[in-house]
Amino acid sequence: MRPRVSVQDSALRNGNFSLRIDPVRSEDAGLYEAQVTYNTEVQSCQVELGVITVTLSPPSPVVENEPLVLSCNSSHRASLVETCWFRNGCLVPTSGTFCSLHGALSILRPAMSDAGSWRCQLRYSDNEIISTTYNLQILGFDGPTNPVVYAAAGSAAD
Repeated sequence: MRPRVSVQDSALRNGNFSLRIDPVRSEDAGLYEAQVTYNTEVQSCQVELGVITVTLSPPSPVVENEPLVLSCNSSHRASLVETCWFRNGCLVPTSGTFCSLHGALSILRPAMSDAGSWRCQLRYSDNEIISTTYNLQILGFDGPTNPVVYAAAGSAAD
C-alpha cells in the first residue's frame, strides 16, 4: 500500500501506533490488526475499515444539460434498506429533474446550480447509517440570463 500508508514514528513512544491511509481506496476495506511488542509483552488490537464510495457516470467532467448518475456504495455487510441524497442539507426530492433508482440518483438535465456538495446517506438493516459527501463539478456557461451585455466605449467588458 506504499506510499499511501504511514505510521507516525514520533507517536510510537507515547503508545500511539496508528496507521494512516491516504487516500483510502475501496479495496482497502477489511480487517486490520496492529501488534506491538515491548520487552516480552505483546499488545494487539483489531480495527475494521469500512469504505463508502460515490461514483459518477459518465465520469468527470460533467457537461451542463447532459444526464448524469451518482451512485453510492459501501463495504458494510448488512442489507441496504434505504439510500437518501441531500443537497445543501435538504433531502433531494426524487421527482422532476432528480430520479432515484436502486439508490442511484439521476440528474436528467444538470445545471450549473447543481454543482457543489452532495451527500449520500445509506441505512442498513442493522440500523447502521453511513454517509459521505461528493463534490459535483459541472462544465457550462454561468453567465447572464440575457445574452446581451452593454459596456461603455473605452471600458472593459466581461
